[in-house]
Amino acid sequence: MGVIRVLQVFTVMNRGGAESMIMNYYRKIDREKIQFDFLVHRKEKAAFDEEIESLGGKIYKFDAINPLFPGSYYSQLRAFFKEHQEYDIIHSHLNTFSCFPLKIAKEFNIPCRIAHAHIAIDKVNLSTLFTQKESFKETLKKLIKFQLKKRIKKDATHYFSCGEKAGNWLFGDTPFTTMNNAIDTESFKYDELVSMTYKKEFGLENELVLGHIGRFVSQKNHAFLLHIFAAVLEKKPDSSLILIGDGPLKASMEKEAKHLGIDHKVHFFGVRTDIPQLCQMLDIFVFPSFYEGLPVTLIEAQASSLKIFASDTITSEVHLTDNIQFLSIDAPAKEWADQIVDIGTFKKEDQTNKIIEGDYDIVSNTKTIEEFYFQQIGE
Repeated sequence: MGVIRVLQVFTVMNRGGAESMIMNYYRKIDREKIQFDFLVHRKEKAAFDEEIESLGGKIYKFDAINPLFPGSYYSQLRAFFKEHQEYDIIHSHLNTFSCFPLKIAKEFNIPCRIAHAHIAIDKVNLSTLFTQKESFKETLKKLIKFQLKKRIKKDATHYFSCGEKAGNWLFGDTPFTTMNNAIDTESFKYDELVSMTYKKEFGLENELVLGHIGRFVSQKNHAFLLHIFAAVLEKKPDSSLILIGDGPLKASMEKEAKHLGIDHKVHFFGVRTDIPQLCQMLDIFVFPSFYEGLPVTLIEAQASSLKIFASDTITSEVHLTDNIQFLSIDAPAKEWADQIVDIGTFKKEDQTNKIIEGDYDIVSNTKTIEEFYFQQIGE
């Protein structure tokens, strides 16, 4: 038998957590035996497109899925599977939206249909709907997702998750396989020379450098992060905040930083390819998300020996080193700031062995997923 082609299904291959995770696997997998192709649901060029094609992958671009009226999407997907009969494995990373491509994959008798959970969303309390810190539109999206997740079990043959919390949320009592959000540990290993070089490049040699990596969407809670940093600056003026990523709320966060009078200390870096090096430059990683699955950025931050302050809504599975501390998502910004400032000076120590011991290194995890794919087609 020739090369196994696995159809990986995403919204768009930009530098999000799940996308970065699958690229980590793709770079390490034996591509003479297993090749990844990508079915995505945005037409624009994405951050990983060129690399995917350079590694031998194909990218098929569909329209966005309309969950209320999926008929045209189903028609498009049926035409696709009639033309492309080379796929025995479809691996969908759309969370609740996986029900749409897996339904048609089942119609075409694709034998291995994987639903992969990447997030765990808190329940929506309708009585407090208008007091939530997110928009009505975001809340409506959540309600749709809660309805759609009931359909996942109907068409999937295998259930994967980034961790226990996300898997339990999407699959309930159904057993699932954990596919770790593994990283290239060695590339994130703390390097003092890289840290000093980057700090010098950006004029931050004498600063306490806080950082965050993530899309500018309501889930990530950037507004609260800016208020935390404003409180940090009151106590420690020689501090800076680095925000890495892009997204629909970026412009409003730039305005918020200006409104708080901290814009001269907040640096919006946009989408970057040098994440391992930028992590070396940071001292403290702040991650106050409302909800997550198992964020790969927190694995990377721990591998980089950073001190981390994360919201208590995030699964404790991500706790691999002594450098991470969970704080209440409901605590005031000042309380977060006090904890950050009180940490004082500290020496970064290599944490990569703890990442490997925790089974989050990409080398061993890639062998596991290779074996799974081989098993599905009987090799």
